[in-house]
Amino acid sequence: MALLSKKDRGLILDPLADNNPITIQVLGICSALAITAQLKASIVMGISVMFVLGVGNVVISLMRNIIPSKIRIIVQLVVVAALVIIVDQVLKAFAYELSKTLSVFVGLIITNCIIMGRFEAFALGNGPWRSFLDGIGNAAGYALILVVVGFFRELLGSGTLLGFKVLGDPIAKTGLYAIGYENNGFMLLSPMALIVVGIIIWVQRARNKALIEEN
Repeated sequence: MALLSKKDRGLILDPLADNNPITIQVLGICSALAITAQLKASIVMGISVMFVLGVGNVVISLMRNIIPSKIRIIVQLVVVAALVIIVDQVLKAFAYELSKTLSVFVGLIITNCIIMGRFEAFALGNGPWRSFLDGIGNAAGYALILVVVGFFRELLGSGTLLGFKVLGDPIAKTGLYAIGYENNGFMLLSPMALIVVGIIIWVQRARNKALIEEN
């Protein structure tokens, strides 16, 4: 971080907390609800968005002076679609079962408001390096929320983390199950993801009163 200026550090660190794209800007909520029942899927989706947004921001920044204003959205969609196809093919080649779990949500990265928003709001007006940092920062903020939500949903809903049984065996009644603990199946349903995100938003605003909007 010492190699980065204060403004550059802010591009990476601000989206992790007080300018988080999900909890503050309320963007990218759909995938946060849909794919966070498993921690592994949450991590892979976060990495995928980080690749698409980081590289996409650089490409759009490099092309910003030659993109006609009237077709800039179309150009942005072409860039993000090409990157999403790369992600989708890599997942199918090296993690096929996980790609089936993520299903259409990898393709829906194309319509992720965070990506199009950063292209439009930042990459079109800044150089490649700062655009790259902005993309990585916002994608990391998005991934952070996905990982936190996925952690609690898988742990409380299935008793596992990354597929490993961490609370014991529910069939053999070992670990916490030996004292009567049962998995909360509701945690695996999409509405519970919304509740977990809501709790994160509540904690965030309780910690920083400046984030509370006045009526």
